[in-house]
Amino acid sequence: MPSAPHPTSDDLLGLLRGVVDPELGSDVVDLGMIRSAVIDADGAVDITVALTTLGCPLQAQLRKDIRARVGGAPGVTHLDIDWVEMTDEERSATMAKARWNAAQRAGDTAVPTTTRVLAVASGKGGVGKSSITVNLAAGLAARGYAVGVLDADIGGFSVPRMLGVDGRLAGREATADETAEGASPKIAPQVKTIGAGYVEVVSMGLLVDDESEALLWRGQLLNRALQHFLEDVAWGQLDYLLIDMPPGTADVQMGLARMLPRTEMVLVTTPAQAAQRVAARAADLARKTYLRIAGVVENMSAFTCDHGETYELFGAGGGQALADEIGVPLLASIPIESSVVTGGDLGQPAVLGTGPAADALRELARVIAEEAAPPLDLASCSARLLAHVEEALAAHD
Repeated sequence: MPSAPHPTSDDLLGLLRGVVDPELGSDVVDLGMIRSAVIDADGAVDITVALTTLGCPLQAQLRKDIRARVGGAPGVTHLDIDWVEMTDEERSATMAKARWNAAQRAGDTAVPTTTRVLAVASGKGGVGKSSITVNLAAGLAARGYAVGVLDADIGGFSVPRMLGVDGRLAGREATADETAEGASPKIAPQVKTIGAGYVEVVSMGLLVDDESEALLWRGQLLNRALQHFLEDVAWGQLDYLLIDMPPGTADVQMGLARMLPRTEMVLVTTPAQAAQRVAARAADLARKTYLRIAGVVENMSAFTCDHGETYELFGAGGGQALADEIGVPLLASIPIESSVVTGGDLGQPAVLGTGPAADALRELARVIAEEAAPPLDLASCSARLLAHVEEALAAHD
């Protein structure tokens, strides 16, 4: 098999635009933090990053995000990251740019910049993507996190039933600050407490009168609905926002990449080779739109009967093969178990119960929270520096 072509310097900058300062809410390229990004003929990449201060605790997060987005790109054989400190003039320019971006971004999205956004995608239907989304959300909430779930499968919504959330979405009263700024009213998500955390849910299923009603919407309307869910919902201070994606690689997927470029993908597949090949297309879309792939989940991996015999009903190894092919970790293998189906039908996610599937789903939540996509550190140096700049400007005014 021929080796992948090396990315160009422009490709590297495109990938780096997906690395967002979680406090300043802008990408490192736009903030002027990338001094250089070069690649040699052997595929070795050298990136120089300028920080507001070399002691910045955000450095570890930036290093991890840069390695995830650039180091895993096809054609990259090696990655070195060099760190330098900004001059006073560069630091002032970066803060000014961050403040300008914040002003221009007002109203674009209601998702806090400190929220880790994970799109659960599959490339095709029938692999249990919604089940993984719901159980991952419940598992993270049980660990004490604030989790949002956006059901982006507009016509095939299933999240409300699977999470046991009913009622309808309704508006909430604007705060005094929002009223003073002339902001439009927001939609309040449905909230469900799980363990020490909670889940906020937004779905078309909470807007229609009959969940069996078909929505005959085309691409532009689907994207507009997604835009409303991102802009007009009063999302709280979430640790995570999980987006249950529709199958395929079309309008909604590309719209999400445009509206939330910091999104990371979790790819779901079954062990079957056909599902693996379709999921590879979703991975290709992610990379073409500069979205990081956090990892692969293999669902329906095997079935173990009451007598202890294990049957690989959908084949074996598809999840690991996909992960190896695209250079990301296999996050979990979830066995076939009736409790997953029953829990979804009853609105009682299997991750909160017992059994092999529950254990595997809880381990998936742990891996996400501790390894693949841990919550963003809010105590960054850039946040403190921006606060000092704001105070100085206020005092000057």
